[in-house]
Amino acid sequence: MSYTAHIDTFARDNLPPPELWPELVFDLPELQFPERLNCAHELLDAWVERGHGARLCMQGIGVRWTYADLLAQANRIAHMLVEDMGVVPGNRVLMRGANTPMMAACWFAIQKAGAIAVATMPLLRAKELCQVIQQAEVSHALCDARLAEELALAQAQCPTLKSVAHYMSDAPDGIEARAAAKPATFANVDTAADDCCIIAFTSGTTGKPKGTMHFHRDVMAICACWPKHVLKPVADDVFIGSPPLAFTFGLGGLVLFPMSVGASTVLLEKASPEGLLPAIAHYRATVCFTAPTSYRAMAPLVGQHDLSSLRKCVSAGEALPAATRQLWKDASGIEMIDGIGATELLHIFISHTEIEARPGATGKPVPGYQARVVDDQGRVLPAGQVGKLAVKGPTGCRYLADDRQRAYVQNGWNLTGDAYAMDADGYYHYQSRTDDMIISGGYNIAGPEVESALLLHPQVAECGVIGVADEQRGQIVKAFVVLRPGATPGPELVRELQDFVKQTVAPYKYPRAIEFREALPRTETGKLQRFRLRNPA
Repeated sequence: MSYTAHIDTFARDNLPPPELWPELVFDLPELQFPERLNCAHELLDAWVERGHGARLCMQGIGVRWTYADLLAQANRIAHMLVEDMGVVPGNRVLMRGANTPMMAACWFAIQKAGAIAVATMPLLRAKELCQVIQQAEVSHALCDARLAEELALAQAQCPTLKSVAHYMSDAPDGIEARAAAKPATFANVDTAADDCCIIAFTSGTTGKPKGTMHFHRDVMAICACWPKHVLKPVADDVFIGSPPLAFTFGLGGLVLFPMSVGASTVLLEKASPEGLLPAIAHYRATVCFTAPTSYRAMAPLVGQHDLSSLRKCVSAGEALPAATRQLWKDASGIEMIDGIGATELLHIFISHTEIEARPGATGKPVPGYQARVVDDQGRVLPAGQVGKLAVKGPTGCRYLADDRQRAYVQNGWNLTGDAYAMDADGYYHYQSRTDDMIISGGYNIAGPEVESALLLHPQVAECGVIGVADEQRGQIVKAFVVLRPGATPGPELVRELQDFVKQTVAPYKYPRAIEFREALPRTETGKLQRFRLRNPA
């Protein structure tokens, strides 16, 4: 870490000390990166330089951009950032907006200017935005004008945030108008491969987000591992999906991965299950990224839409229940590609191809990554035993000035906080988050296993399972259940569901308490917020 293009050295100054970093592994030929690297050049400029500027790159409502179109727009915005807003390399630039080509153009402009993108979920309120702005000492922001109000409230409380510009705006000082007056060419900042380019905040399943710091090299590393070896996209693919670009699952799946092979992407502002299916049909999408809950909700509606273009479906963001996998396959004919990733490692590190899929298994380590299941002392456990998942590869956890780094990285390995077991064939099977394991009457019970059993019942639409305190058993299993339309909640259905679970998994795992709900608390990325079930306040 000698050369840096960063004039503002905040990111380097707030990296964890090197002895607390995970061991980084670059043992594939495609992971050999030069010392100087700008990911925007590799993913965008390079395609135009090689003569592919006319290829379709991004689509949205009323927008159809080629690679040359996106490059010109990103270059103009980069000029605006530097010349009008005073951005210097290393500044943190907050992004706030739904998934649109303009949001993506802003992301590339930030990279070109050598700054650091700090993308935020569209639904965040001023209080939550303040946490991000203060932790990352954000100095500039690019915001969808329709979401300006909460950011303005946050800015009033955050003295570091000096300058805000708005897009999706007809105003004379809007980004569109200001960028239109700028040149369509821009000299990218000559960033170091290990200059930070993203500070991604965790999605809040525990209630307290952490800033994770990733380099230009990391962005290219994730493009070289899971997509190349597992997804295997081609240049004619059309990607589509629901995860926000502020979520690294969405950034990778809907921008980085398609552009790494010269493919195109569809960015939808609203990608509910009801909206995603007609969009797949309209845009003739071939690769879909969304969460298990969305696939489950979409399955009954598949027959109403022409999905003949669709060839690959990726599930991540939370564990994929075997029942949901089968439901989607029965409806669509497509075997899902499952995977587990983490904001701390940027994207998916255990997965499988559709050919190698096994019900209930997440898969095997993605080429470029290593994994093991360990006990509390870090010792490797034999096949079949449940323990902590430990991972290492070309990316890894570097928290922004956060003491939790010591817990996440131990002995060079990233401890993801997931409980897993590896079978005799090397497949990894998810059990629960390590802090979600329920201990009842001396038994260890994984909440997701009970959820998977409940989801097999025809009247259950969604469910969440937690442990609640009990004097006799220490904890009991409690299920929160959302029923399908037409189902009648009541004591009879409670008993029916309890008996059903007893017949599906070991009887001691059945939910001794069941509460019916209209909806479950989830993050914007679809992850169940079990901490809100445990503590509604």
